[in-house]
Amino acid sequence: MLNDIYQGIDPVAFSFGPISVRWYGIAYVLGFALAALVVWRTARRWRVKVDVDSLATIMFCVIVGVIAGGRLGYVLFYGDGFYLAHPEKILAFNEGGMSFHGGLIGALLAGIVAAKITRIPYLTLADLGCIGAPLGLFFGRCANFVNGELWGAPTDAPWGVVFGGAAGQMARHPSQLYEALLEGVVVFAVLYLLSRRRPPRPRGTFLGTFLVMYGCFRFLVEFVREPDVQLGYLWGGWLTMGQLLSVPLILVGAAVLVYAIVVKKPQKGLPEMEQHE
Repeated sequence: MLNDIYQGIDPVAFSFGPISVRWYGIAYVLGFALAALVVWRTARRWRVKVDVDSLATIMFCVIVGVIAGGRLGYVLFYGDGFYLAHPEKILAFNEGGMSFHGGLIGALLAGIVAAKITRIPYLTLADLGCIGAPLGLFFGRCANFVNGELWGAPTDAPWGVVFGGAAGQMARHPSQLYEALLEGVVVFAVLYLLSRRRPPRPRGTFLGTFLVMYGCFRFLVEFVREPDVQLGYLWGGWLTMGQLLSVPLILVGAAVLVYAIVVKKPQKGLPEMEQHE
């Protein structure tokens, strides 16, 4: 049973003396590494020039953007005034607290810098990044499950999981695994298969699709996910901060998709014959 399997998982993967390596850290490393591989292979297929130096620049900018944006997003969206009273805690990463929506904003802003340095059009770069991003989401959500955090609402379903600790001894939806499947596996499968079509879809197609799919999946999963204890439900006994932040993603994603369909700007680097097909 899932309960027994979960209870046997230690958040610490292994230790070297006083140094402990946690599954959460491994998830970040695997996510960024596999995303870089996807970006590189997709760029080759699209004939967009991404050499080793460019890839290193892209990943450095994205990593800084995700970590800084994720932390600041948590402080602003989920802090509920705590960090105004304790500003010294803002950089206390060891105490947890990262926001996907903040990390996404940070990554998109960092992409502007990476695009200027590598001279890759911003939307092409954003499209490449969005194809690899779901892999990071998959590992991150699995790590949330291992850590016993961001658990779901109580359930009588046979796959309910008892997380213990602050979650109590009641069975709950493993909402982390729902998100890993939907935001990670499903979104990646759709974008990866779409990326293999020839010629590649217009600039912005993948960014728009990612934003719409992630926003919709996150909005739905929030119905079976326990809201952050310091915020609770924002309205009507069901609206959560995660849902509130996901609505703009859906709207912006839809707008980017419309732009991509109407403008039909080809991905940079394709031969002239393919660009005009």
